[in-house]
Amino acid sequence: MQKKTVFAGLTFLALCFSGAAFSQAALTGLGQSWPNTTDVSVSPNYHVFVFTSGGVRYIQVNDFYGNILGSVGTANGQFITLPIGRFAQRVSTPQQPAPASNATPATAPAVVYNDGATTVTATPMSDGTLQLNAAASTSQCDPVDCNIKKQ
Repeated sequence: MQKKTVFAGLTFLALCFSGAAFSQAALTGLGQSWPNTTDVSVSPNYHVFVFTSGGVRYIQVNDFYGNILGSVGTANGQFITLPIGRFAQRVSTPQQPAPASNATPATAPAVVYNDGATTVTATPMSDGTLQLNAAASTSQCDPVDCNIKKQ
């Protein structure tokens, strides 16, 4: 089953990167603690950075101090986890659920990103890890209000 998931993810990325995508500039800043781009987090406790290349949106979640927690790629309602961040193994998407764990949520999930199409939540777990969940948004947000930091 794991091989099928990896194969599906690689196929997804291969389809997303057409010849036009290869001619675009490389993603600059993805994987950096403080990339030179706008922080679009809706939570004051996290920093979220979004990069787009070849029709794929890459969403990176950092903690308050800039430590990379995890990242996903999304296009046309499909998601793939990226192998970056302290809790990369705890990132869950509809296509790639996080591995089972004995940990339980320590608090309710907090929305850290919502662009109206994709929502990312962060849930601190009882074992000290953090569960990131990326999925298609179930409710639309006003584009004016999407990704404005809550004070």
